[in-house]
Amino acid sequence: MMNAVAPLDPTPGNTVHLLGTLVTFRATGAETGGAFSLVDVTTAPGQGTPPHLQRDDEEAFYVLEGEYEFMIGGKVTISGPGAFHHVPRSVPHAFRNAGLKPARMLIINLPGGLHEKFFAEAGDPVTDAAIFPPMSPPDVPRLVAAGARYGIQMLPPA
Repeated sequence: MMNAVAPLDPTPGNTVHLLGTLVTFRATGAETGGAFSLVDVTTAPGQGTPPHLQRDDEEAFYVLEGEYEFMIGGKVTISGPGAFHHVPRSVPHAFRNAGLKPARMLIINLPGGLHEKFFAEAGDPVTDAAIFPPMSPPDVPRLVAAGARYGIQMLPPA
């Protein structure tokens, strides 16, 4: 992952690349009075998040296209379009694209603000939300540090 000069402002329409996933901000905590954030993500085949948990926000996933493998609280599920998963605070979880083509889903975080700021700080801005940048090893110290600032704890692989 390249080091961004400055975090992208998480405003609707802006996109960042993080761990093989393009994250486009659709609604921010600033727009929703802090109630929630909504991002539209497209994940490259085989890519996704490491196991982690959030202490201060809940997360929900709604699959639009493709197949995602979710690990939530130790249970692994393969989910396609129309699948919905809710993750309460402090529950370990992860996801990855289990298919052979890009997969897409919506992610909601409640309350808004924390997760979108993490995405903006840990990710790299992109100009075209339809093209994946070349993959490179993740900047683990940057990922862990940004997570710590927003109540997200990275966990060791299961």
